[in-house]
Amino acid sequence: MTTAIEMRNIRKYFASSSTLALDQVNFEVQPGEVHALVGENGAGKTTLMNVLYGLVSPDEGEILVQGKPVQISHPDHAIQQGIGMVHQHFKLVPSFTIAENIMLGVEPNQFGVLNSSTEAEAVRKLAADYGLPVDPNKRIQDVSVGIQQRVEILKSLQRDARVLILDEPTAVLTPQEVRELYVVIRRLAESGRSVILITHKLLEVKEVADRLTVMRRGKVVGTDDVANVSVRDIANMMVGRQVILTVPRTPAEPGETVLEVENLLVADNKGLPAVMGASLQLRKGEILGIAGISGNGQTELVEAIAGTRPIDGGDVRLLGESLVGKTVRQRRDVGMAHIPEDRMTSGLNMTTTLDENVVVTSYDREPYSKGGYLQFDAIRQLAQQIAKTFHIKSAAAGGNVRTLSGGNLQKIVLGRELEGDPALIIANQPTRGVDVGSIEFVHKTLVDVRDHGAAILLISVELDEILALSDRVAVMYEGRIVATLDMDEVNEEKLGLLMAGSSLPQDDALAYEEMN
Repeated sequence: MTTAIEMRNIRKYFASSSTLALDQVNFEVQPGEVHALVGENGAGKTTLMNVLYGLVSPDEGEILVQGKPVQISHPDHAIQQGIGMVHQHFKLVPSFTIAENIMLGVEPNQFGVLNSSTEAEAVRKLAADYGLPVDPNKRIQDVSVGIQQRVEILKSLQRDARVLILDEPTAVLTPQEVRELYVVIRRLAESGRSVILITHKLLEVKEVADRLTVMRRGKVVGTDDVANVSVRDIANMMVGRQVILTVPRTPAEPGETVLEVENLLVADNKGLPAVMGASLQLRKGEILGIAGISGNGQTELVEAIAGTRPIDGGDVRLLGESLVGKTVRQRRDVGMAHIPEDRMTSGLNMTTTLDENVVVTSYDREPYSKGGYLQFDAIRQLAQQIAKTFHIKSAAAGGNVRTLSGGNLQKIVLGRELEGDPALIIANQPTRGVDVGSIEFVHKTLVDVRDHGAAILLISVELDEILALSDRVAVMYEGRIVATLDMDEVNEEKLGLLMAGSSLPQDDALAYEEMN
């Protein structure tokens, strides 16, 4: 059988960061298969696929499509060869409709005049053909992340992609949207298309892939049928050592109350209620997990506590001091640190250096500033210390951060926010889009700072993460905290009921106990 894609001896060196990203890599994909490409962040997965899609030019090697050598130096060339790519960070125009995004560049027209009704009908038919229903007339800015991803897939299929590259496709999806995506991926493979799945989620590999290729430090370390390997086997191949999939921890020993939230009222970007009367307490030396399906007020709750969204009612107190009306800087001075949900836009400035990013929250205090002047030697020392302590691969003091992988970017944020031993750490989706080795590191770090007395508010849509790290769990549904549970009260089924809207009042709780 002729391979759908074959990449031979691909080499790529980035002089700007002195990184050999791809070292004589060989990779091939068969028609009609789902092929998972896995590895730690920085292993070379995305760079390899960027070469295939024409976004990065290799220094050496060749690419074959359907057995024939081809030159791909631009995404247009890849599209002409039947290759499509859905990036981890979507490439859509928010103000355009779904139809306009899908048909962008290939719009139906007559004598140069666009026909929006024909465009919408073409998209409706395309969506029906592939079982990916969308409303062509809705604007991208008004639909969920799951629908936006569906639009990206349809955009590639509209251009007749026979090979579809999905880069971390479930990183921002709810559990329900993940299951829907699995069905779509299998359907595409059954139709004869090849799907390359770049992922770090090992259960995802077992769930949906036929074969996998593991990369480590720019090299392929193995290719196998998914049925032949366990999750632990894959993790060990990715990292090159035995990986602790569940971080060991001792029971928490909570101290005094650090954070109090009382009857909090917060609106969303449209002025509609997003958090409605939420109350919680968080104590020194414990991790309080906030569980819930994405979009139930978690983001607005965090932003209100962190100071990036106004509070419409209620109170937030840190170490007994009200934060209402205080700026982000003033909250940090009281003892708050914030690991934001989106490291690319809120956590880091991607256009600047490692040095500037690690000092951005402390540049106005000694030893990083004296008499109004920045102390560049002290800043450089901080950057070097964080890069070393947090094992940030390919990071160089004074170097740009834009070429670093997601896991390494997250480590920069983590290192910066933990500097100075804050009393409260808000960790919002702390492992979103990072690999198994980085997840292990982040989890170990959070447990360690908890053991040293920090109070951690953990927000995650990953239920496994909430269960692995939390000492107590609060569940959010439609802007309300519907339950707060000790870990001896928690199981997945109970959390699932609460996340779906069952508040488990007394009668429901009794029925639940009877059900079990």
